[in-house]
Amino acid sequence: MKKQTQFICQKCGYCSPKWLGKCPDCGSWNTFVEETISEKEFSVPQTSVEPISITEVNTVKLFRLKTGLSEFDRVLGGGLIPGAVILIGGAPGIGKSTLALQILANLAKEGLITLYVSGEESASQIKLRAERLNINYSYLYLLTENSLEHILKAIKKIEAKILVIDSIQTMFSHNLTSAPGSVSQIREVTGHLVRLAKSDEITIIIIGHVTKEGAIAGPRLLEHMVDTVLYFEGEKGHPYRMLRAVKNRFGSTNEIGVFEMREKGLEEVKNPSELFLTERSFNTPGSVVVPILEGTRPILVEFQALVTPSFLAMPRRTCLGIDPYRLSLLVAILEKKLGLNLSQQDIFFNVVGGIKVDEPAADLGILTAIASSFLNKVIAPELVFLGEVGLTGEVRAITQPEIRLIEAKKLGFKKCFLPKTNLKHLKNLPIEIIGISQLEEAFNILFP
Repeated sequence: MKKQTQFICQKCGYCSPKWLGKCPDCGSWNTFVEETISEKEFSVPQTSVEPISITEVNTVKLFRLKTGLSEFDRVLGGGLIPGAVILIGGAPGIGKSTLALQILANLAKEGLITLYVSGEESASQIKLRAERLNINYSYLYLLTENSLEHILKAIKKIEAKILVIDSIQTMFSHNLTSAPGSVSQIREVTGHLVRLAKSDEITIIIIGHVTKEGAIAGPRLLEHMVDTVLYFEGEKGHPYRMLRAVKNRFGSTNEIGVFEMREKGLEEVKNPSELFLTERSFNTPGSVVVPILEGTRPILVEFQALVTPSFLAMPRRTCLGIDPYRLSLLVAILEKKLGLNLSQQDIFFNVVGGIKVDEPAADLGILTAIASSFLNKVIAPELVFLGEVGLTGEVRAITQPEIRLIEAKKLGFKKCFLPKTNLKHLKNLPIEIIGISQLEEAFNILFP
C-alpha cells in the first residue's frame, strides 16, 4: 500500500500536490491542509443488476415517523423517513442539540430505541440538559464517542432505529490519518453513515457547525450526500427560531417551522402570524402588514420603514429581512413613477421578527411602508397589501391569494389592496378587496 501526501482545501475539497495560499476552485484563502492519502488497489465487483424500464418499477408508499413536533414534521414533509439522513446546521447556541434531544425523547417515549452520539459533551452534561427538558426515558441511549468504528458497534449492539450525530465535524475514522473535521474525515464518516442508513433503514440526524458566512462548515459534498438539509435560524435577542429546508428529497423545500426557545426547551409556535404582530404599534407612519407565503403556510408580518434626511454624500439604504438590491429597485420606482424625492434621504427597512422575505408579492407593502414614512402619513391598521410591482409601475398578479386573505381575516384585517388581475379568479372573498392595476391608483387612495 502506497501513501502519498496531498494538500486539500477544507472548504471545497480541491486537491493540490503542494500548498497554495488561495484555492483556485472556490477562491478561499489559507484553507489548504496537508493530509496523507492511502492508495488502495480496488477490483471491480461483479454485479447482476440490470437496467429496468421506468414503467416496470413498482412505487412504494413512504412510511413516516411522527416526531411529536408538528413544526419539525411540517418542514420534513410529514415526518421522518426510515433510512433517511438529515443534516441540521445552525449558529452556535441556536438550539440544534436541544431540538435533536427533544425529537429523540418523543420517539423514545413511543418505544423506539434511539441513540444520541455526542463528540463535544460528556454524558453528564447531556443528562443535565435532559433534566431541564424533563426527559427521562429508558429507550433513549447516550454515547460520548468520536470514533466511527466504535459508534457503529454501539448501534448494532442496541439495535438503534434513530441516531443523532452531534456533531459531524468531531467524528473521525481510524482508516484515515487526517484530523477530525478535515474534508477527508467528513467525507469518510458521512459516507459510512449514509450506507448504514440505507442498508439497515436507520434514520440518522447529523448536526453540523456553520461558518461565519452562515454556511455549513466543511465541503459542499456533505450537503450532496445527505437526503435533507435543514437550517436552524434565529436573530440574536429574539427567542424565536425558524427551521428552514434548503434540500429535501422527500418533500418541499419551501416549508418553515417556527419555535420559541424557553426555559424548558423549544416550544412550537402554532400561529406565527399572531406572534409576529403581538407588539405591532398603531398610528405610526411607516408600518404596514403583508401576508407572505412560506410553502403552504401564510404568515402575516409587519414591515417597518424609516425615512430621514441624509447629510451624507451617498444616503444609506439599510434593510433587514429583504434583498438590498430589491430595495434599491423599488426606491427607484417611487422616485421615477411617483415623483418622491428620496435621493437625499436615508432609508432604513426592517421585517419584524427576523423573518426573511424573498417573494415579489411583498413589493406593494414595501413601497407603501417607505412612502408612509417619507410623507409622515399613517396607514389604516385594518389594511393589508399584496402585489408585485414592475419597473413601469404596474401591479402584477400574485400566487395563492385566497389562503393569504383567509389568514388576514382570522386576525381581524378588513381590507386588502390586491392586483386587479387576481380578482377574476376569486370568489366569496373573506374581506373587502381594493383592486388596483397601477401603483398610482393605490397611492391616490392612501395618500390623497
